Amino acid sequence: MTSGDMDKNVKKIREKKIIAIIRGLTAEEAVKASRALFEGGIRFMEVTFDQNSQDHFKNTIDAINNIKNDNPEIHIGAGTVLTIEQVEIAINAGAEFIISPNVDFEVIKRTKELKALSIPGAFTPSEVTNAYNAGADFVKIFPAGDLTANYIKSLKGPLGHIPLLAVGGIDHINMKDFYKAGCCGFGIGGNLVSKRLIREEKYDELKKTAECYVEAAEELD
Repeated sequence: MTSGDMDKNVKKIREKKIIAIIRGLTAEEAVKASRALFEGGIRFMEVTFDQNSQDHFKNTIDAINNIKNDNPEIHIGAGTVLTIEQVEIAINAGAEFIISPNVDFEVIKRTKELKALSIPGAFTPSEVTNAYNAGADFVKIFPAGDLTANYIKSLKGPLGHIPLLAVGGIDHINMKDFYKAGCCGFGIGGNLVSKRLIREEKYDELKKTAECYVEAAEELD
């Protein structure tokens, strides 16, 4: 991506607010799920790496590549990225943003060198500040669902200049509380991307779920 494209994606994430987390699916299932999510109004999606087995890395890369080729209008990224190697293979496959559960300066640095958005995960004020100072475009508060929205409000007091995403345990109901507290967007996994619906090939229901979340996000403005 060019610097201009990166700036546009930052603005679009702020506008759309939702990044759907695609986790634990085959590449074929991921493509089918992405179609339903897109039809439901979701525009940003991440496919996560399974760190338990490198055998699954290829599946993640195939999913990213196939989703991008299937629908170039989808903004696709990689999640649970822990190493520079994973940054490089994900961006090479078409990932536009890199999301991690932690703050790793080398991962952030390499992501920015390769002109992708960096979204590391943090929990404490020090981690949030260090991630942002290292070049993160957004900092995800993870796991947000184990906190209250008041924690976000407390963080935003001294750190109001840092854009935060709430990830982990977020649904269409508590989105409002986290948004009011200061988060500008959300990463949403199983509550949105239901493995049950996907395994049962109930993609119409997955589309309706996406529509519900998109409507909830639109009501935040």
